[in-house]
Amino acid sequence: MLPIKFEPLLKSTLWGGEKIIPFKKLDIEQRQVGESWEISGVKDNETIVREGTYKGMRLNELVALLKDRLVGKDNYQRFGDEFPLLIKFIDARQDLSIQVHPSDETAHRQGKHRGKTEMWYIMDSEEGARLYSGLKKEITPSQYKSMVADDTICDALAQYEVKEGDVFFLPAGRIHAIGSGCFLAEIQQTSDVTYRIYDFKRKDKDGNYRELHTQEASESIDYHVEADYRTSYTPELNAGVQLVSCPYFTTAVYDLDEPMTLDYSELDSFVILIGVKGEGTVTDEDGNETTLRAGETILLPACANEVRVSGQVRFLETYV
Repeated sequence: MLPIKFEPLLKSTLWGGEKIIPFKKLDIEQRQVGESWEISGVKDNETIVREGTYKGMRLNELVALLKDRLVGKDNYQRFGDEFPLLIKFIDARQDLSIQVHPSDETAHRQGKHRGKTEMWYIMDSEEGARLYSGLKKEITPSQYKSMVADDTICDALAQYEVKEGDVFFLPAGRIHAIGSGCFLAEIQQTSDVTYRIYDFKRKDKDGNYRELHTQEASESIDYHVEADYRTSYTPELNAGVQLVSCPYFTTAVYDLDEPMTLDYSELDSFVILIGVKGEGTVTDEDGNETTLRAGETILLPACANEVRVSGQVRFLETYV
């Protein structure tokens, strides 16, 4: 089974910038693309296989057809025909709203399918770009609601100036927001449950404030305070460096300037490779080759035992 690439879902937004189209080397005209959904099994937003035997199939159709050969035995038992991860590139020309996502347990209590845990890998962002991640001081649910009402909620949030290579893990319950100038890759559970906490009193094109989800968010927030919400790691050339390991995904970064073989023979999962810089070639055990360059995302089926990556390329590797 060959490595699989998908047609991206490009989403123009009010806050979107102009980086994604050239980053992905796409020959199309579309303005203010805020998000490129690279691999998605979200209902009504599924990505389509780009080429090969399964060209034109939606991702969840592919899962239903290939089952554990595509996603792995445990994953198929756990998630069925729904692909468990959503992969995006995000380009923020303006600040996004302050948000939080519920845990699976909280989402179920609120009548939702599942919660959302995610992570960010910062790419070549603008100088001075910032984001919010986590609380910097202890507040109660009651204080949280008061601070939203009097426009001071940002005073309670930890803010970070970011640079290429920074990583932020966002477990369900952690307040966060992407700031203007941030360009990043996002890995998350397959879920579109987002609670908007604060939107800086901005109005939409019709002059209306966007809906806030104050009560649902207050039930979802993790009010625990940590000293530093940035993920610390030591970059290493020609090796996999683990960034995040949680029940929903495990992610590593590879920065290669010489060929490397990745052995997945003992792994019962699909693997996704996300190109974030440079360009390389992925060759599977049958000799099939495909490019892996910045802006490209590849799904390796669970039945793949190993691949060889060559070139000068930096990529994220993630699996469940």
